[in-house]
Amino acid sequence: MLHKEGHKIVMIAIAVVVIAIMSIDYFVTISWLRTSLMLVVIAFFLIILQFFRNPKRIGQLHDHHVLSPVDGKVVVIEEVFEKEFFKDKRIQVSVFMSPINVHVTRYPIGGKVVFSKYHPGKFLVAWHPKASEENERTTVVVENKFFGQVLYRQIAGALAKRIVNYAQVDEEIQQGADSGFIKFGSRVDLFLPLDADIKVTLNQKVKGGMSVIAETK
Repeated sequence: MLHKEGHKIVMIAIAVVVIAIMSIDYFVTISWLRTSLMLVVIAFFLIILQFFRNPKRIGQLHDHHVLSPVDGKVVVIEEVFEKEFFKDKRIQVSVFMSPINVHVTRYPIGGKVVFSKYHPGKFLVAWHPKASEENERTTVVVENKFFGQVLYRQIAGALAKRIVNYAQVDEEIQQGADSGFIKFGSRVDLFLPLDADIKVTLNQKVKGGMSVIAETK
């Protein structure tokens, strides 16, 4: 299944591929070179398709669980001072996405969106210590009666030049539903209550809308 954010780009890619293949077939007369160039063009198209894939996820929704918002690898688990919204200490769990990961962002919990803000910024590499404060990013806070308020932050990276955020303040949302998209890789930070029971470890691979990041009693 193709994500809606990729429809326009895929249509452009199809046009480019068709023109490229026709041009190669017409102008390149050396057989092995013509075949090689066509395979490169087809590989390029397949990479575009896989980047915008949006697999149907049937996770087990649970009011006491925080699910991973994205596919990737856990790169940070630490207690930090969250400056923008909470202005107090939280547990930060960060998931880094490589270019081959699914780049759909999903709501980590169900409830009500109480905060949603876009911040323009730089495009430092996603693992840079200052990326979460200086890069282009969006901050979303969802509230429910089990976890209170959970903040997640989409962060652009060196390649990610567009963050898409669907969260609207006062909207009632479902855990695991699409909340946005980050084009061409980056990371998402979660900020959880200090008493949250963290269920992941550093370098663990997680799946958006399926892997349990934390739970509460």
